[in-house]
Amino acid sequence: QVQLVESGGGLVQAGGSLRLSCTASGRSLRWLGLGWFRQAPGKDREFVAAISRNGFTTGYADSVKGRFAISRDNTVYLQMSSLRPEDTAVYYCAATTNEYGRFPFEYADWGQGTQVTVSS
Repeated sequence: QVQLVESGGGLVQAGGSLRLSCTASGRSLRWLGLGWFRQAPGKDREFVAAISRNGFTTGYADSVKGRFAISRDNTVYLQMSSLRPEDTAVYYCAATTNEYGRFPFEYADWGQGTQVTVSS
């Protein structure tokens, strides 16, 4: 089991940028597939981005493609640019023993989430 902690959320104006980070304790991230998900009030948790264990494969939701970028070293990052009010949500990082995953059920370990609010 790995404990994940997100940071970097906050309030930003539309068009602005934020970088989220997720660190781990209890186990190295090195052998885990990693993902970012988000949940807005009244909505289901949705996939945002994922990166494979070796870092060579990345995937994005259509709604963020071209604006967000996921990367990893000993930490997993989500660089968010051209933010829109509809990006407002709690953002969660998650870890899977699979190589890569796009669905919440594939992930066993989750962080507590960090709030991102984009004002218009």
